[in-house]
Amino acid sequence: MGVYRLYSGDDGKSHIEELTEDALKEIRVDGARMNFAVSQREPGHFSDYHPAPFRRWQVGLVGRTIIGLADGTSHTFEVGDVRLIEDITGQGHTTTYPDGYNVTLQIRPPEE
Repeated sequence: MGVYRLYSGDDGKSHIEELTEDALKEIRVDGARMNFAVSQREPGHFSDYHPAPFRRWQVGLVGRTIIGLADGTSHTFEVGDVRLIEDITGQGHTTTYPDGYNVTLQIRPPEE
């Protein structure tokens, strides 16, 4: 299991960083809303560049997700990985669902 942050950089592009154990100790999500997002697509479904629609924590429960960045790199998120998705501006990222079926727990912090 890993914990990652997907964010918009000053260059207008999305970036991924792994959060440290110390950073995790500081995270609190009081007053959050939670929901499950279940999607079924053809295996290998691809979504071109898009920013995230809103800031949220996301935990993969079923299926892998591959996030592609403008620099040509990609990161495969496995079941159990936790992501803080904050790239709500700029070019965004690509998304591929290699397994087709995907279930995530989404935790949306209160509006700031």
